[in-house]
Amino acid sequence: MIPTFDRFIGIDWSGAKAARPKGIQVAVCDSGTGPPVLVSPAAAAHWSREEIGALIADARGTRTLVGIDFAFAYAHADAGAYFPGFGDSPSDASALWAFVDAFNHAEPALYGGALYRDPASPVRGHYWTGGPRPASFMVRRRAAEIAAAGLNATPHPVFKVFTAANVGTGSLAGMRLLHRLHRAVAVWPFAPPGAVTVVEIYPKFFVRAAGVKAEKLVEDPDRIDATLAHYGSAPYAGPPLDTEDKADAVVSAAGLRALASVPEVWAAPSRQPASRREGWIFGVS
Repeated sequence: MIPTFDRFIGIDWSGAKAARPKGIQVAVCDSGTGPPVLVSPAAAAHWSREEIGALIADARGTRTLVGIDFAFAYAHADAGAYFPGFGDSPSDASALWAFVDAFNHAEPALYGGALYRDPASPVRGHYWTGGPRPASFMVRRRAAEIAAAGLNATPHPVFKVFTAANVGTGSLAGMRLLHRLHRAVAVWPFAPPGAVTVVEIYPKFFVRAAGVKAEKLVEDPDRIDATLAHYGSAPYAGPPLDTEDKADAVVSAAGLRALASVPEVWAAPSRQPASRREGWIFGVS
């Protein structure tokens, strides 16, 4: 049975150490064809990660699909473990989230960097932290990332944790968020969809799946509107989209709304056993 939702929230995420990273942007749209609207926090210029958690938890009064831009888990099928060679490697996604959160317990604002920065971290060597790629570093891809590569939309390696474009730092912070949320809301595909369902998204996938050039999207409002139109949305009508993060949030909200009614989208992970531990990127089929 295909789940139904009344509200769709696209969140462009950030793993920056700041308490209120400017890269976190939120766009919301309701069912229908209206354009997504950017949403700001009530009392500050930028969102905190804790406020994003509260936003999601507070959505339980409305059937809501939330997409967040980070990897919900690491590759597992390729080596039979998230951290091969580590005897206490977590056995599943919820254990991974708990492991990441526990090691970063002293870090404020859901920051996750201690896991690769602290010399005491038992898995520090799994991360690429800067400079030329170490000879020992393996680019490990999850099944969903391999499937997304057909649209030239493969994310950066999740164990890469430097440069602005990396997904690694955001994923660590995101896993701490999921550790706090997963008992209150459905984190798909690790749990079946519920009244509030959180899914992993990759904004560039939405754009390229619409047949639109994704690079420097913010520089071309026509491409943003073309992407929205592909997903059945009216043109964007809010304040100027002056950062990639804002543009990504807007197109993601529209993509979520359109794809939520496609049975193939929800069925895709069931054909790939690796998704039970690795998760899945919403829309990849």
